[in-house]
Amino acid sequence: MKTKVKDLTIWITGASSGIGEALSIALAKRGASIILSGRDKDKLEAVKSRCKNSKKHIVVPFDIADAAQAKEAYETIKAKTEKVDWLINNAGISQRALIMETTEEVERKLMEIDYFAQTRLTRLVLPDMIAQGGGKVVMISSVAGLLGTQYRGAYGAAKAAIHMWANSLRAELHDQGIEVATIFPGFIQTNISINALTGDGSAQGTMDDATNKGLTATAFAKQVVKALTKGEEYVIVAGSKEKLATRVNRLSPPKLYKLIRESQVK
Repeated sequence: MKTKVKDLTIWITGASSGIGEALSIALAKRGASIILSGRDKDKLEAVKSRCKNSKKHIVVPFDIADAAQAKEAYETIKAKTEKVDWLINNAGISQRALIMETTEEVERKLMEIDYFAQTRLTRLVLPDMIAQGGGKVVMISSVAGLLGTQYRGAYGAAKAAIHMWANSLRAELHDQGIEVATIFPGFIQTNISINALTGDGSAQGTMDDATNKGLTATAFAKQVVKALTKGEEYVIVAGSKEKLATRVNRLSPPKLYKLIRESQVK
């Protein structure tokens, strides 16, 4: 069933840049009231100013990895809005390091931000969503969560975990008015590879060639908004090569992983 975005209140994490910024702008254009969250208040305010009807949107900065801050942020939101109709869990961090070069501490950080922080925030919001008669939870996974590739071991594991958690949540709460959608981005032109963690936890600091040649964040957001309003639950937004890889994976995993081993994509 198609959903009208107008008049919905939508909470987007990781909204200060990249696909979070693009989703905020795209959904605001359709009439939604946006709650923009991230760590950098100034950047969030800048994104808010670029959203249509900017005065109707609110900025609630917090560190998603901090449980106390997450709880406080949600209390602030409840004091300022009547309800949250959609929660888009977009905050996250990527990885660019081989498994044998990555410390356990870095792997735990990736899991904390890309899995535990997302599920924790969702559990904060769900009781009120259920009480209000329903809502939508959107998880931003990754094509890396469908395919195991080099340099993204822990990141892919975290994104696969959030995918499976979302599947379970959908099965458990479908009769309580809760919709659950999972988005699987491929290479998107954002700072994700620049901020990606290397083996010792430092940022890579450079843009990957594949990321630089990916879809624009605006094009990504357009496809996602269309899919979500149509009620789609499993959405791959990627280039032709990534989409082909997911199809090959379903048909012949050994063939796919032979191709992955031979690829030069970092």
